[in-house]
Amino acid sequence: MTRHDPRHGPRSSWWALVAGIVLLASASCASPPDKPPTGPPWFEEVARERGLRFEHRSGHAERHIFPEIIGGGAALFDMDGDGDLDAYLVQSGNLIDPGAQGGVNRLFENDGAGHFRDVTEGSGADDDGYGMGVAAGDYDDDGDVDLYVTNYGPNVLLRNEGGGRFADVTVAAGVGHRGWGTSAAFVDYDADGDLDLFFTNYVNWSLTDERDCYNTAWQLDYCLPTNYKSPATDVLYRNDGVGRFTDVTVESNLNTSFGNGLGVVCADYDGDGAIDIFVANDAMLNQLWLNRQDGTFVDESLLRGCALDEHGMTKSGMGVAAEDYDDDGDPDLIVVNLETQTDSFFLNEDGFFRDHTGEVGLGATSRVHTRFGIGLVDFDNDGFLDLYHANGRVTKTAEPLTGDPYAEPNMLFAGADNGRFEPVSPQGGTLETLVATSRAAAFGDVDGDGGLDVVVVNRDAAAYLLINVVPNRGHWIRFRVLGPSGRDAIGSTVQVVFDGRTKTRGVRSAYSYNSASESVAHFGLGDATRVDQVTVLWPDGTREIFGELEADQSVTLRRGAGSQAVAGRRD
Repeated sequence: MTRHDPRHGPRSSWWALVAGIVLLASASCASPPDKPPTGPPWFEEVARERGLRFEHRSGHAERHIFPEIIGGGAALFDMDGDGDLDAYLVQSGNLIDPGAQGGVNRLFENDGAGHFRDVTEGSGADDDGYGMGVAAGDYDDDGDVDLYVTNYGPNVLLRNEGGGRFADVTVAAGVGHRGWGTSAAFVDYDADGDLDLFFTNYVNWSLTDERDCYNTAWQLDYCLPTNYKSPATDVLYRNDGVGRFTDVTVESNLNTSFGNGLGVVCADYDGDGAIDIFVANDAMLNQLWLNRQDGTFVDESLLRGCALDEHGMTKSGMGVAAEDYDDDGDPDLIVVNLETQTDSFFLNEDGFFRDHTGEVGLGATSRVHTRFGIGLVDFDNDGFLDLYHANGRVTKTAEPLTGDPYAEPNMLFAGADNGRFEPVSPQGGTLETLVATSRAAAFGDVDGDGGLDVVVVNRDAAAYLLINVVPNRGHWIRFRVLGPSGRDAIGSTVQVVFDGRTKTRGVRSAYSYNSASESVAHFGLGDATRVDQVTVLWPDGTREIFGELEADQSVTLRRGAGSQAVAGRRD
């Protein structure tokens, strides 16, 4: 969240005046641009009608306390094993008086058709910490998806006991890190068959450190991480397989590089068969922790080309996503940043990255808003990845669109066969432009119709439930990938062949910002009515081939049920 320091105001004001004169002169000589035609909506916002009634509270009053501008998390996961996506939404509260405002995190049960019922009471999932984000994964391998909640303060591990009930096992599991946790990921980094836990920390901060900060209009506003100059170390816990975790942050070398961590996404970026960790940092170098497969990691973000943008500039990394955009078999990266900064679209070329932001059409269009939550998914099932931005400022605007000076409209971009993203109209994909201070965004098919939906948590406002209503969506197929114990094989990669095309998708839940999304591999197929071959690359590097399948169905792929299992790295 890099922004102007008012102490340098005179010089900046002079250049702002010059820029304003030039802009006015240009505007007076040019005819107003044509308004782009509005197409059909891609989403309908139906949170209230569908029972997903949640209003985030930051606790903001007169003071601008730093964590108030960051929090609000969301998870879409199957809490009860009935095959549909339930929701868990993370509340913040009040930093000055925890009992004054805010409430607790809320758990919502899906009826199978995309309607929700609040089942928080008696569930044990009602953590009342100052919430930030959430990760979802079956860490104890019992077939139920568990939750890890990051807070300002001690984080919380909620073990799924079945039947819609959770138990707080934080102390017993040894994962109650006290700091300022943000995004988290369950990941099997050591390939021993159970899920370990990684989470980002933002800043070493406490209420006693809080200070008054001012924006460019000399208004009191939220501070920046650079005001504190105290980046935090991220944390890695190794799952010991018996319900406990060991902090291996130092042992794994993750303490050798610091950052203001906000986003995380795990994948095999260098093709060596081991899961690596990418961290989006705010106003510091991004980190690419490559897995050495001996329990240690090395940060090669600078060497590999994803620490900075193409001009060698540090940006304000927030949300992040990884997916194979160019269909060459390896995961590419996109990091979203602050207003005036473009997205950073890093194209993976054999383990090395090139900033491809301008080439994919995200140069000028992405810099308009401040972006947090992000989804690089195929909403219209045409076989090309689309892009969703959940937006919201971190500094006040002089001309607010609503009563909230931080609120902004979200953005939706359609991917196409020319390799570029084009803004969708209507803006954000909804008939009525939705304006809020959006933070977390989680993605999944909540109504089971083959179209990916979105849940967005908005700071100090009601959450969005965006149901996919894209007309004439293409065919699709989606895969739940299970390991030997029946747990989701997070970290696997699925490759499908159809109509002479090959597409690759990762099985991951942790990406975006402060969020956990549905851990399936979803493929839009366009006009294709079947896939010719399905290949799974398991986290240990073994490949397994499955046969032909008809389109428009959800398929479970179990390890050992395919054929021609061979060991090997990614092609």
